[in-house]
Amino acid sequence: MSHDGVGLRAVMRSVAFLTAGALAVPVLSACSADDEEKVSPVAAQDIAPAGRNQVTDGGTLRWAVDAVPATLNTFQADADATTSRVAGAVLPSLYRLDRDGRPQLNPDYLESAKVVDEEPKQVVLYKLNQQAVWSDGREIGADDFAAQWRALSGKDSAYWTARNAGYDRIEKIERGKNNLEVRVTFSRPYADWKSLFSPLYPKDVMGAAATFNDGARRKLNVTAGPFALQSIDSKAGEIHLTRNPRWWGRPAKLAEIALVAVPREQRATALAANRVDMADVDPEEANRITLAAGARGSAPLQGPSTPGTPSTPGTPSTSGTPSTPGTTLSPAKALHSWAVAHGSDQAAARDEAGAREKLRQAAAQYASEQNSLSGFVVRKSLEPAYTQLAMNGSEGPLADERVRRAVARALDRDELAQTVLKPLGLPAVPVGSHLALAGQQAYADNSGALGGHDAKEAQALLVDAGWVPGGPVKEEKKDKEKGKAAGSEGEKAAPGSEPDSDDGSYIGGEDNKPAGTDRVKADPAGEADEYRTKHSDEQTATRFDGKRYARHDTRQGGAPGAYAPKGTAAPAGAASGVLAKDGKPLTLRFVLPSGPGSESLNTVADHISRMLERIGIRTETTKVAGDSYFKDHIASGQYDLALYSWPATAFPATDARPIFAKPVPAADGSLTVEQNYTRVGTDQVDQLFDQAIGTLDEDEERALVRKTDARIWAAAGSIPLYQRPQLTAVRPNLANAGSFGFQTPLYEDMGFLKKGAKPSATPSTP
Repeated sequence: MSHDGVGLRAVMRSVAFLTAGALAVPVLSACSADDEEKVSPVAAQDIAPAGRNQVTDGGTLRWAVDAVPATLNTFQADADATTSRVAGAVLPSLYRLDRDGRPQLNPDYLESAKVVDEEPKQVVLYKLNQQAVWSDGREIGADDFAAQWRALSGKDSAYWTARNAGYDRIEKIERGKNNLEVRVTFSRPYADWKSLFSPLYPKDVMGAAATFNDGARRKLNVTAGPFALQSIDSKAGEIHLTRNPRWWGRPAKLAEIALVAVPREQRATALAANRVDMADVDPEEANRITLAAGARGSAPLQGPSTPGTPSTPGTPSTSGTPSTPGTTLSPAKALHSWAVAHGSDQAAARDEAGAREKLRQAAAQYASEQNSLSGFVVRKSLEPAYTQLAMNGSEGPLADERVRRAVARALDRDELAQTVLKPLGLPAVPVGSHLALAGQQAYADNSGALGGHDAKEAQALLVDAGWVPGGPVKEEKKDKEKGKAAGSEGEKAAPGSEPDSDDGSYIGGEDNKPAGTDRVKADPAGEADEYRTKHSDEQTATRFDGKRYARHDTRQGGAPGAYAPKGTAAPAGAASGVLAKDGKPLTLRFVLPSGPGSESLNTVADHISRMLERIGIRTETTKVAGDSYFKDHIASGQYDLALYSWPATAFPATDARPIFAKPVPAADGSLTVEQNYTRVGTDQVDQLFDQAIGTLDEDEERALVRKTDARIWAAAGSIPLYQRPQLTAVRPNLANAGSFGFQTPLYEDMGFLKKGAKPSATPSTP
């Protein structure tokens, strides 16, 4: 799976899911509606739009997903992105997002919906489409709305719900003139009322706790979308959706959608093996497909025209350009392999011949897969989600707001965005808001509330916080055996421990290293590839006593990680070392995921570490298993710095509040953090969220959201970096599908182009 993000709306529904000051904040003026309409997304969606008359009737779209979901109930804590994908195809959504991430009334289900009263209480009147019926023939009506409200209101603990935001503000639901009119009365004003009842489940699911908790986990007997759920095969890893015969809207072009579970690292192989027709891929696999297309003379990364330099075949991604098996052997190693395979040592020759045969087979398989992958294109856009640098403000140096602000001011966010997005030909524009993305009406770049990249200002903030350049460092531990310097040739540190220097200077590490982690030591031991990569252009190294020492060149036989004797003169202009306070160096734990999908994050982390080193902050990197990254480290607060993503939402006042709410002390002395894993929050931010959610004036709500974001920037708990790339490998003749960007997929319009038909220049409209 990709570790650079989390599920979108499904994630926001989970209370316990893994995603984000004395500064003067400038007064933000509200933008006019005309100004807001001029804002556009940074990158357009890329779905090969085509009119329905250009799309053939029938066919099966095999669409890769991460896994068969544990539940089909999107309001449960273990719902995931596939849960939402199924719900989008088979259940009603009263509103769906357009290309700019703005909610639009869905005419398939609603004739109208509006606030008809504000005083003494807010009342919303829904008028349902008279043709809208469930798959069992019953009309969609007020009973379904009422059942969903009662299940999600939070008043009945028998329902295992993940959230009740908005539903807890409803006082009652009544029929209007008939069952197709629904009057919803709120006990308190609720600005984001358009977020409710999407998806809408039938009363058969919501009407009782037993059916809510268990009845919709593995099946949906009653649906009301262009598709219906036909079957789930967990063993085969497939979900099959077929046309809904009772669908009253535009008929689905596809006869069937098969959602096929394929791990991220196996997507290219699955595409080449003709198992799937469409799959989200990581940059490395996208480059592999690009190379295959280039070999056939096709355009590389297919996509709409966007700012930035388009990539060309062979352009490396942030995770590196894929190479054919065997091509990474140096001439010397290849010659040695041949010599061993043809040598007099028969046992060694057999082993080497077997290894060479395996390599030959791998190369042949790769070449065959590349030939098959040439039949795909990569459609690219930007996801409605952003990657951030999170800073744990609950303890350690980052509990001081000045240190957090110094870290933020040390970051060159333009450089970080270019590192990830420019090689992909996507616009490398840093994200300026925690609560919205460019194109959405609430978006404004509020990063000025914190200040831009300024290393001198960052250093001044650290000095103000008491961190002194080249300050004395207290001895942390004693060597058990004198005379054995840490990192000396032939010596190995005990598993889970960190070596110390023989002169008392601190070399690095935390004593409470979590089980199963892979720590990159501050001492550049021979096995620390990350350190060597980071410092490959240096022949000096800095210890925490603030002095620099010549480092032996391991290419000339020097002991890995060894240093010249203490006192060796440092090169001219060498830095004075890291900062220290109260005898301790300023070192931050940087926790990152490992495994497939984490390459971009690790590349970005390496850049951030270098930026922080320039102002005297050292980072100690810990790589952990991807499946434990959030639960065991981020959610539990076992980190100083971390990289992960949060989704943008059309309803930030509701969905983003748990991410930035001020942690509240619990009865046992712990903190209730909801989804605020940085543990940084202020009363003012909470108050602004409350004001935004409680106004029915849309312009005022957007202005309050912008002010809220400016205060979040000022608190410096998390720093938005860049919008995540969205790369989708598809067959060239697949229309109205690919990298959707903000837009809710229109499942009924997806399909394969008729022979000779071509995608249109602009997306079709319903």
